[in-house]
Order: sequence, then structure tokens, then C-alpha cells
Amino acid sequence: MRVLAYELRRLRGLRSTWLLLAAVLLCDAVTAAVLASQAPAGPLATPAGVRLLTAAVPLIPLPFAALGAGVLGALSYGHEVRHPGLPASQVSYPRRVRLLLAKLLVVGPVAGLLALATLLLDAVAVQLALPGGVTVAAWVEPSALSDQVSRALAATGLSDLADLPGVFAPVALAAGHGVPAALLAFVLLTVVAGWTGVLTASLTRSASVGVLLLCALPPLLESGVALLLREIGRPWPTRAAELLPFQSGVEWAYGWVYRGEHEAAAGNAALTDPALLAAVAAPAAVLLLAALLVQVRRRAL
Repeated sequence: MRVLAYELRRLRGLRSTWLLLAAVLLCDAVTAAVLASQAPAGPLATPAGVRLLTAAVPLIPLPFAALGAGVLGALSYGHEVRHPGLPASQVSYPRRVRLLLAKLLVVGPVAGLLALATLLLDAVAVQLALPGGVTVAAWVEPSALSDQVSRALAATGLSDLADLPGVFAPVALAAGHGVPAALLAFVLLTVVAGWTGVLTASLTRSASVGVLLLCALPPLLESGVALLLREIGRPWPTRAAELLPFQSGVEWAYGWVYRGEHEAAAGNAALTDPALLAAVAAPAAVLLLAALLVQVRRRAL
């Protein structure tokens, strides 16, 4: 518990932590507002709504919240390397492992809260920036409403999500089929990105190199997982393209550069597909194992 309290005090006492969180929230809200202002008139599809709420921009490997969490994790370890909190005589392997795990345990919840804060802030920004001709209620298909949600609407005297007032309309995305999984996956993605930032920085003992590795991993993993799923005959989940927009950005750039249509092959597989989860979890487990093994060879954090 003492190492957790130490790590929490260290993270809270750094000015860069608060500046980074503020920058992520600001960039996320501005991006969501700009994307929402460019939405065409008519019903807004559920994938487009998810991209608006998560501020997923093509050709960027991760949403801004996930990138911010990764940078926060990398800075957490990089600051420990530059300004160690343990004397040289107390940096045994068990102590280094406990400190590394403490960083993961502290960065994870902070990243999760950051993801939730960006979702709420983006919901407000999207509601204010959407053009008048966009039908927000179309984000949630009536046929996808569960019985519980329908009964809840009837109990409040509302017959449709379009009757929800103001800022609650974008938040009503959670009632749609598949949208809770996408938003939950966004929160988990942000947490994993924060952990990845800590682990990559621990491997290189450099926050900047850790951030570079964090930005390089999603395109490599996305391409590798797509190839693996194709080999075993599983479709690439459409929901994954909403949260990891790199491949969709490549397809968009391909059509823009060559003036042609080049659609990515995607299926309706769920984000909880065992093959997809195994393909994503395996590199994370390898990264954690490598970080623990590297600590064996070191005499300092």
C-alpha cells in the first residue's frame, strides 16, 4: 500500500500530469465538435456517432484519449528514471517489480476516468456542434432497443429517444445494440494504452521512445491481427475500425490519392470475438513478460 500511495502522490504532484489531461480533454472536445459540424444532413449512422463520441480521426493510430493515457504512462516511468524515489541500496528486483505494478495500478484507473470524461465532454460538444438537419435519434435504431429501455421510456412518458432533451440525446447511444460494447471497448483501449506506455518506457528507460513505440504498435498490431483473422477465416469486426481508425484511414487515403473506392473488408463480428481478444491480448502479455525479464538484468529501475 505504501508504494501505491507513493506513486499516487508522485503522479498527482507533477504539473505535467494536469497539463496533459487538460490538453487531451481540450483536443478531444475540439476534434469532436469539428467532426460533428461536418456531419451531413439526415440520419446519423451508429458508427459515425461512435467516431464522434470517441474523436477517432483517420490515419491517427489511437483516439486522443488513448494517446494521452499512453503518454501519461510513459512519462510516469520516465520521471521515475530521471528522479528516482528509491535510494540505490533499495532497488532490488522485488522492489522494482512492486513499483512497476504500482504504476500500472495507478495509471489504469486514471486512464479509465480520462476515457469517461472525454465521452461526456464529447457528448456535450457534439450536441452543440451538430447541424440542424442531422437526426441524432437515428444513432440508436428503434429495433435495437432492449425491452428494459423501452419500458423505461414508456414509464417516463417518452415514446422515442428523439424526445430526450438536449444533451441527453448523444448519451442515449448507450441504449443501442452494439454501442455499449464499442464505448466499453474505448474505455478498455484507453486503459491498455496507458499500461502500454508504462511498459514500453520501462523497456527503453525513455519516455519519448516509449511514446514512439506506443504510436507504432497499433498499426502493426492492427495489420497483423487483420492478417491473422483472414487466415483463420474470421471477419475483421466493424466496431474495431471505429476505435482503431488507422486501417480505415489508409483506405480513405487510398481513395483520396488514387480517386477510387477501396473499401476495407469488415464483418459484423463482435468485439468479444475470442480470436480477436486472443490476438490482442497475446502481444500485451508478451510486453509485460518482457518488462519483467528486463528488470532481472538491471540494477536500477
